[in-house]
Amino acid sequence: MSAIAGIVHTEGQEALWEDSWRLYASLGHIPADTTGVWKGNEAFLSCHAQWITPESVHEKIPFYDEANGLSITADAILDNREQLADQLQISRRELAELADSELILRAYQRWQTDVTSKLLGDFAFAIWDDRKRTLFAARDITGMRSLYYRHDGQRFAFCTLMNPLLSLEGVSKELSESWLSEFLAIPAMHGAADIQLTAYRGVRQLPPAHTLLFRDGKVELNQYHRWDEVEPLRLKSDGEYVEAFREVFAQAVSTRLRTHRQVAAALSGGLDSGAVVGFASGTLRSQGKKLNAYSYVPVSDFKDYTPKTLLADERPFIRSTVNHVGNISENYLDFEGRSPFSEVDTWLDMMEMPYKFFENSFWIRGFYEKASEQDAGVLLTGARGNFTISWGPALEYYASLMRSGRWVRLFKEMKQYSERTGMKFSRIARITAQKAYPERFQSSRSGGIPHATNQLIHPEFAKKTGVLDRLGSLVVLQGGAQADALEVRAEKFNNLAIASKNGAMATKCSLRYRAWERDPTSDARVIQFCLSVPIEQYVNQGTDRSLIRRATSPELPDNVRLNQRVRGVQPADWLHRMIPDWGAFTSEIRALCSDSRVAGILNTDRIYAALQNIPQPRPELASHPDLRLMMHSLIVYRYIRQF
Repeated sequence: MSAIAGIVHTEGQEALWEDSWRLYASLGHIPADTTGVWKGNEAFLSCHAQWITPESVHEKIPFYDEANGLSITADAILDNREQLADQLQISRRELAELADSELILRAYQRWQTDVTSKLLGDFAFAIWDDRKRTLFAARDITGMRSLYYRHDGQRFAFCTLMNPLLSLEGVSKELSESWLSEFLAIPAMHGAADIQLTAYRGVRQLPPAHTLLFRDGKVELNQYHRWDEVEPLRLKSDGEYVEAFREVFAQAVSTRLRTHRQVAAALSGGLDSGAVVGFASGTLRSQGKKLNAYSYVPVSDFKDYTPKTLLADERPFIRSTVNHVGNISENYLDFEGRSPFSEVDTWLDMMEMPYKFFENSFWIRGFYEKASEQDAGVLLTGARGNFTISWGPALEYYASLMRSGRWVRLFKEMKQYSERTGMKFSRIARITAQKAYPERFQSSRSGGIPHATNQLIHPEFAKKTGVLDRLGSLVVLQGGAQADALEVRAEKFNNLAIASKNGAMATKCSLRYRAWERDPTSDARVIQFCLSVPIEQYVNQGTDRSLIRRATSPELPDNVRLNQRVRGVQPADWLHRMIPDWGAFTSEIRALCSDSRVAGILNTDRIYAALQNIPQPRPELASHPDLRLMMHSLIVYRYIRQF
């Protein structure tokens, strides 16, 4: 809802005023429905507010409680307003007029720094206590809203974005080599393993699920939530698990529809977004609203090269969902003329740092643009559903059965899985054995696509920064065994670097296009529930993702709900889109390889070899690691050229 900023300055009113004005002015490019400032003797708070919820239209932010000497600025949408109101003895009539920022402030008055354990939703906020001369800030559990800060002696500044913190008096824009080395060395989609690092020296980020306290010139961080220990849920029947799932998920979807504007949703042909749309449509119908669904489709001249188990154009499944659910306005968007190459500068400007999700960059931004065009305040997604509502890794579960010697159940499950998926029993057995006993199936790679995940960073830069020693097991080396699905799932929730990357993208897109991404599959209540459910509810009778398939029988058509034979792949046509610009792309890669600005940082020998390996682009090479290596290097190259 807001781009927030603030500063605490103990070096006099003149210095405070100058830095305050710089911070405020640097957010002038953010489209805002209203702006506000509050200034005290030592602190300044500001907000460029976007009206998303009904209550925000009349919100006064920053809000100053003179009686208690407290000021708040917040970028927040709360999802447990009624629960908080009951705990704080606020009437429903008063709650209807109470903005989320003021509700947070009242909760803070009651619970002080323990307030975050009482809040549900997407938020980043800061509260200045004039009497205690302290600043308290917090970020939500799943990190859906970003918050950055800079601490220079007695000056402490924070902001939703990073660049405003570089505009302060005496600050220069300098690249963080520690962050860059981790970004280059980590093959996964997130940036740095150090959850406080950013791309700029001197600028830190408040990690998800953390609070910050600034007092007496010192910064104190505290992690207030982890997913380490979730109590197992033991219910009496499969039906009770379905009923419990429907209750918690319906609540998560419903609370994310709170806007006085229109509601949009990303819709594929799969389970996650289909479930979100299915649950949202009925609620919106009762409100007299129609759901705008955005579906990515390939450009018209693209020929699908993917195997029969993959589907580049998901329209048949999407239309089935739309027709079954109803109350949906379809938007099939191919974004002709756009490609990952054409998007680089826009995304660098928006993200304020390099990024790795280039394949999807053009349609992700396109969805936000469409939402803005249709005045949608909320853009629903199911982005994190693979590890919550639709989790259910059959082959990994079968590997655990094999390791524990549960042969009868294993063979029964594999036989049923073969029947449902069309995969040969022998192949299922072979893959299961490889996952159960990876040490017995070690073999050298021969032929095929070369592995290039950990080759973007120059060896000398890696040595200089000590990044490989620092990261240790986070760097996946060539030939490593496939990660266990249970470990991957745990990593997804406890790795705050992943959450920070997701939150940065969601926050910065929402600010530019005035549409707030709201993901029910990332709701803390949903995560808690899904982690508590035994794996047998997720894989059962040869059915992967079993719980959501059973739980969405009213919302999804059977050909979508029970589909285990085909899955969508987005976007398979990214390389096809780049073919008209292939000459410009390869020319820039050649320039990169001879540019002294990246020599010794990027592994230019390896990048040049990748270019030589692919003299001509073919759409079916879209998953080739050499192409990914070149795209990632180009994005980093353009970023470094800014310094």
